[in-house]
Amino acid sequence: MAWQLHYTSARRGPTGRAGFQFVAETPGLPDGTRAAVTPYLSYRPPPDAPLSPGDAELELFPVSLLYDEVDGRPLLLRCRYLGRDYSGRYGNFFAHAVVAEPEELEGLRPAELWQAAHWTPLPAPGGVLEPVEELTPGAALDPEALAGWLASAGPGDPYALLAHLVDAVAGVLGRGHGRVVLIADDVELIARWIAVVSYSLPVAAAARLSFTTYTADPDGAAQRLVGTTPAVWATAQNRASHASVFDLRRGAPEGRASRFARTVAGCWRDRDLGGLDALAELAPPDDPAREGAAALLALSRGDATVTAGEEGAAAELLARRGTGLPAWVWRDLVAGVPSMGLDLTLAVHARARESGAADLAARCALRVGGLVSEALAGASRLAEVAGAASVAERAGAGVDPGEVAASAARCVRGGPAELAEALTGCPAGLRDALLDGIVAGLAGSGERAAALTPDNCDLLYAHAERLRAAPGVAVPVLASVGRRRAGRRIAVTAELLRLDGCEPGAVDAAVREVWAAPPSAAECLELLDAWGAEPPPAALAELPSRTFARLAGPGGDGLAEPAALRLAERVRALAPDGRAGRDAALVQAYGMAITADPPRAARALESLADAQGATERLAREAFADAALRLSPRPPGFRAELLAAVPAPVRARLAARWTGELPGRVRAGHAPLRGQEVERRNELVEVVLRLRRLGAGEPALESWARAAARRWLAAKQLDAHLASRPELRAELRDLLAEDAT
Repeated sequence: MAWQLHYTSARRGPTGRAGFQFVAETPGLPDGTRAAVTPYLSYRPPPDAPLSPGDAELELFPVSLLYDEVDGRPLLLRCRYLGRDYSGRYGNFFAHAVVAEPEELEGLRPAELWQAAHWTPLPAPGGVLEPVEELTPGAALDPEALAGWLASAGPGDPYALLAHLVDAVAGVLGRGHGRVVLIADDVELIARWIAVVSYSLPVAAAARLSFTTYTADPDGAAQRLVGTTPAVWATAQNRASHASVFDLRRGAPEGRASRFARTVAGCWRDRDLGGLDALAELAPPDDPAREGAAALLALSRGDATVTAGEEGAAAELLARRGTGLPAWVWRDLVAGVPSMGLDLTLAVHARARESGAADLAARCALRVGGLVSEALAGASRLAEVAGAASVAERAGAGVDPGEVAASAARCVRGGPAELAEALTGCPAGLRDALLDGIVAGLAGSGERAAALTPDNCDLLYAHAERLRAAPGVAVPVLASVGRRRAGRRIAVTAELLRLDGCEPGAVDAAVREVWAAPPSAAECLELLDAWGAEPPPAALAELPSRTFARLAGPGGDGLAEPAALRLAERVRALAPDGRAGRDAALVQAYGMAITADPPRAARALESLADAQGATERLAREAFADAALRLSPRPPGFRAELLAAVPAPVRARLAARWTGELPGRVRAGHAPLRGQEVERRNELVEVVLRLRRLGAGEPALESWARAAARRWLAAKQLDAHLASRPELRAELRDLLAEDAT
């Protein structure tokens, strides 16, 4: 039920007073209704209207149909100009208000009531109005009639005007403030355009579109859609600067309307009212996703003109509403799949699977496959290749690994290689193809060195097996990793030595780079064990010699460590004839010299002294170290050792022993400390024992005579030899030879 109110200027109203007042109403009017309606009760004629119109002229004054909401109830208010009032003064008007409960307009658009039967031209006598049991639309503005009228409405293209008008109204509804002003001489024309716009909206949106077909105050109108005349607009003070203004006499404004608005206009052009309903199901006009709704509708009808931006809006709508979209969308969108872009196809694919739309999901997967191929063909960065591969995997679309590899190779040849991002983003099933492409691209790139940064080399090394097909890439990658990461040098060397087809000398140079710091004996053994029983290549064969030199050199661990001796044995088994084999034999001789009895130690020292073909420095350091390690042995051992070696070796060994003594011990200066005295006494004893064995070493004997010549030294030596009278006698003989 709806309540009615009549308002006009009367000589005597229900309260007995004169002037503008409510002269009739429906009994039972809700409390506060009159007060709520009163602000809307006004009418001012256009400024160009006759000041004292006759009856015929009164029919030309614009009728105002206003729709708004008061206290949560719809208000429909029709005002017409009556001219004179009871006193003969001009300015009287009649306002017929209908206040309804919201459900009374369910399924209706307020604009449909433009010429409804319940409107009366004059106030009713008696003061009592019947309730309106049902709000029945007038016949003049039904959709079919409006579609026919719109086809010939002018000037210009009425559908372009409609599209711009829809955009303006959608903006006002979306913002919740502002107004759209329609200017025309004929209020009937304004009513028609309001009706067309109302039918273009879902019922719920139309219910929020307040309007008035005519106002003499467009600056102050509170409605969203406001009609006025050219004369009113010409005199408006602010010209409603914050409003969108459409002069219906001039047609559509310049510019391009949105996809949503163009779709609405297209539905009217095609008299496709079902399309308007479909659009309303997808998104109301004040929804930011309305562009996506229009794009989905266009695609469902096979329209291939949807732009990338519109597809993005459609994807956003799908993400927000998901499976809540109408069932017809999943059926009809099949027609639009061939023209969809990648992002939208993925969005549709995901939602179609959730909705059980198997046919649509399958077609989307095929489309994704085609788009991925296009993306791979046009990719310029590795990250794009990985992204395309990832997209294909998510959609379950097959992608040729060869396409991934070819695209990756082209990207690497064309610019910087962003391996980390690409490998992270690429699905596991296509990572090998991506890596093969990267390696192939690097192999054919003139800028390979710039791409093989330390980080990229580490990433590629994690997939070292993919490098073997491109030795030109594998060598610098492995060299970089081995040079920087000591813990990987053995594995890197093994990979280098397995490579085939390398440029001459490339592997040897890389191995030298990796082992710029020589390996330890244990590392060298591990390398040889990994190589196997075959003679090692040159790059590997030279490493043991460098290891031995490192061990024998100053600060080295020494050739006496067990790993060095095991390494020497292994080298002699694998390569006995080369330099490494001769160096290994020298190390074995060194081991014998410092551990065996005097006869065998003597033979070993002879080998050290005459190490032909071995590394000269190694032989020199090994002999010196052996002499150092033998110097603390007992005098008897040392004397027997000296007696067993040839004279040149004896002289060299004796020189090392005297050279190792502190300077003042060698010079015989006194006083000496206890340990110094002991070392001197023992070396003199070695000289004496050597003489008794029938051998001698002149330089050593000369040193002994000089050392024993001093009085204190003689006393100390006499005490040292107290238990060996034969050595005392030998000392006297030695000193006597000096006297002669």
